[in-house]
Amino acid sequence: MSDQQGGATPAADDAAAEDQHRREDADRFAGRKDEDLRSRDVTEGADKAPHRSMFRAMGFDDEDLSSPLVGVANPAADITPCNVHLDDVADAAVDGIDAADGMPIEFGTITISDAISMGTEGMKASLISREVIADSVELVSFGERMDGLVTVAGCDKNLPGMMMAAIRTDLPSVFLYGGSIMPGQHEGRDVTIVQVFEGVGAYAQGDMDADELNDLERNACPGAGSCGGMYTANTMASISEALGMAPLGSASAPAEVDERYEVAERAGDLALDCIENDRRPSDILTRKSFENAIALQTAIGGSTNGVLHLLALAAEAGVDLDIEDFDEISRRTPKIADMQPGGQSVMNDLHEIGGVPVVIRRLLEAGLFHGDQLTVTGRTIAEELDRLDLPDEEAIDADFLYTVDEPKQPEGAIKILTGNLAPEGAVLKATGQDEFYHQGPARVFENEEDAMEYVQSGAIDSGDVIIIRNEGPRGGPGMREMLGVTAAVVGAGHEDDVALLTDGRFSGGTRGPMIGHVAPEAAEGGPIGLIEDGDEITVDIPERELSVDLSDDELASRRGEWEPPEPPYTGGVLAKYHRDFASASLGAVTNPGLTPDRRE
Repeated sequence: MSDQQGGATPAADDAAAEDQHRREDADRFAGRKDEDLRSRDVTEGADKAPHRSMFRAMGFDDEDLSSPLVGVANPAADITPCNVHLDDVADAAVDGIDAADGMPIEFGTITISDAISMGTEGMKASLISREVIADSVELVSFGERMDGLVTVAGCDKNLPGMMMAAIRTDLPSVFLYGGSIMPGQHEGRDVTIVQVFEGVGAYAQGDMDADELNDLERNACPGAGSCGGMYTANTMASISEALGMAPLGSASAPAEVDERYEVAERAGDLALDCIENDRRPSDILTRKSFENAIALQTAIGGSTNGVLHLLALAAEAGVDLDIEDFDEISRRTPKIADMQPGGQSVMNDLHEIGGVPVVIRRLLEAGLFHGDQLTVTGRTIAEELDRLDLPDEEAIDADFLYTVDEPKQPEGAIKILTGNLAPEGAVLKATGQDEFYHQGPARVFENEEDAMEYVQSGAIDSGDVIIIRNEGPRGGPGMREMLGVTAAVVGAGHEDDVALLTDGRFSGGTRGPMIGHVAPEAAEGGPIGLIEDGDEITVDIPERELSVDLSDDELASRRGEWEPPEPPYTGGVLAKYHRDFASASLGAVTNPGLTPDRRE
């Protein structure tokens, strides 16, 4: 009582002294970080003492708090071998950031296993996960005031999702791939998960017994890493080098070798260099860098998903890119790498002869690549090639890598088909001959499951054109990949005499005359939704034609009777993305600033 009546209490004295101490130390807190660093919002100034206290609870000290704050976005998970090892990869990146005097902040994102969800309703989540990954990295880096990013990726949609986030935030960023799985062994040959999917089709036809399928299942995936062929993950990892968002030579090292962790540590160090030099995705990504990415994709026989994802990345970057650009570049760029699924080789085979830079060097020397484009290192593609210790051309002895003068195919693997069945385009990856031509009757299915049942029942006939619709970005929603069906067709012995087309997508492991991304999709009133059993369909690769033998009047008559399908989901995340997806011909983006008005 006497203290209250007679003057300041000891507690009040302590509070006054602490306030005086904070005022005297204002200069110490001010200016200890570069004024352009966004992390100053949460690390600098007397009023940020509570924020720093939270950081100290996690073991960060004064040196950390005076350093650039670098986010490490990590989609590690135990649901796919693609991502099961990413905690170790992220740890190596953290070490690189720490050694370069940065403050590493690791945070998680979701992932979906494409291979495990394949052929199920769950595959509808795959493309949606690309959007959720991009959104979550954007939100965390924005909310926590990060100065830069290392974006780690494993399974297919991780890669474009992480690159979209880097572009959208425009923070100094380095893309880091987790590496691919080593091939398995079956009867003395390299195998991957795709051979298991194709084995399912062969087993259904009686061409493979249960013991062989069991042996394939047990040996195709020997450890951690993304699927080993030039499927979607390895396609996008290769593309990250061509775009300049990852250092040259970083894509091909397998997941479980020391070199992968050296790449990761370097990525952490490089992120600090990007921050120091204010080097951002907007400084790197140009129309020419996207042309480089497409040239590489077509030259290596990359996944059709690369078309969808590059369109989305370009939209995020504000670069004018059209689906027809892929065909134009593919026509002038020969296919010079013959890897799975079209060939037999896997990513590790490419790594052993120098990796993606060997392919880029051949394209550059042939005038098919822009060597003046900037990379994440601050040097151009051409300058980076000069710095790498690549084998001399004459020393490269690989039966899967061809020269530009004597290519595997005179044109690139990606073909964009148009016609009255695909006014906005459709995408095919040629894994066989460029001269493929097919006419046949339509066999129409409203979903993947019904088509799979048809194929596995043995009812498929030579000449069929299997049509799977209502699987587009909005119709699915989520644009399911259909490796199960395409592999079953191939496994049943119909790789060359049956075509399949859909408004959904294919895995990078799909091979044969399979046409996806048909746009407009059925749910939007596209012509694919008007086809009936028995309609004559033409697939003409040389002429880039995808058409149905119906007059404009007949199509108009059918359209007048067409009614849009009921939304497949009325609540939850799938309903939201049914509403938000744009056309596949635009990259199936959902970013509100990039999504065009819906057609009436």
